[in-house]
Amino acid sequence: MKNIRMIRFYTAWSAVLALAVFTVLGYAQDVGDFRPASTNVWGAEYPRVDGQGRVQLRVKAPDAVKVRVNFWSNPKADMQKQADGFWTITTPPLAPGLHYYNFVIDGADVSDTGSQSFFGGGRYASAVEVPEPGSTYYSIQDVPHGQVREIWYPSKVTGGWRHALIYLPPGYESQTRQRFPVLYLQHGGGEDETGWIRQGRANFILDNLLAERKCKPMIVVMAYGYARRAGQTPPDLTGRPFGSPEMLKAMQEMAAAFEDDVTQALIPFIDKNYRTLADRDHRAMAGLSMGGMQTFQITLNHLDLFSYIGGFSGAGGMLVLGDRKLDPKTDYNGVFADSAAFAKKVHLLWLGVGTVEPERMRAGLLRLHTALTEANIRHVFYESPGTDHEWQTWRRDLKDFAPRLFQ
Repeated sequence: MKNIRMIRFYTAWSAVLALAVFTVLGYAQDVGDFRPASTNVWGAEYPRVDGQGRVQLRVKAPDAVKVRVNFWSNPKADMQKQADGFWTITTPPLAPGLHYYNFVIDGADVSDTGSQSFFGGGRYASAVEVPEPGSTYYSIQDVPHGQVREIWYPSKVTGGWRHALIYLPPGYESQTRQRFPVLYLQHGGGEDETGWIRQGRANFILDNLLAERKCKPMIVVMAYGYARRAGQTPPDLTGRPFGSPEMLKAMQEMAAAFEDDVTQALIPFIDKNYRTLADRDHRAMAGLSMGGMQTFQITLNHLDLFSYIGGFSGAGGMLVLGDRKLDPKTDYNGVFADSAAFAKKVHLLWLGVGTVEPERMRAGLLRLHTALTEANIRHVFYESPGTDHEWQTWRRDLKDFAPRLFQ
């Protein structure tokens, strides 16, 4: 915790100093203990990360006039041109976790060929992993490992084939008489079904928890979270601002189609093709950001199917993004109106948020937490110290959430 607070992007006064170094000097001549990042492509020396969490970047653009680095969740900064045609920069310490970024070369967004690509923000993007000091819970370790498989399933809802990833716990193939509970785990907006494995490292988190006997063996299904009904024409949202009536209508239609796809196509496919415990007491759903909103809609509309619910930086949908307080008697068809009845149906209701997430998101989730408390709805509220709306928050969320399932 102490290290996290130290590495956290800034206290008020250090922010000024770090930003000055980052933007005015542009780069540092520090040698340090920099090593190639774990997220680099094979053989790439850059990006490099040191023990303080600083990142060194380099890109070759000998004819460029101006090159900047654009860290999506951190300040943008000018890079310095070197005599060999490379542009370089050394950042101040960044918060631990995965940081999306790109270069801006004379106004054009350019990926870093030294980095692997991750699907985020609606496109494939470069990213650098800054290790969290002392943390191994999401690292690959010498423990039994589960398998991650790709699956395709038919959906009458969408009129086509749908894609998902599935995690099978260690021993699934050898323990042929054992059946397993299932967690449906959703990605966020602008991401896809690969996110929880590639960015979130969910398989390693579960492998390590299982090796320490901290959670139950479970199947985890990660589905593509966008859906459109068969024959439905996509709306033209060109120029429509976020939150416009047209945008909200399109989001509601997509959410309703995905809800039907999960309940009518995906769950039956999983229960038919894998050794599941096919009842509500052994079925959970959770998701981050948009996936958390989807989770609340789907599970609270189908408590005949789910009894474990998790919202990672996104529970409550428009209640969180808006300014309205939860009404237990009317919202979600009144499922919160009778706290005793709700407690009998739902074994776990879990909410999580990072302590430095955008104020609107954080305030909305705190408001939801308060309203649930006032309504005597039993739930868990977890705050990830020093993290934003980012994968480090959601990795920690899964680490806390998974051990509470199916106990």
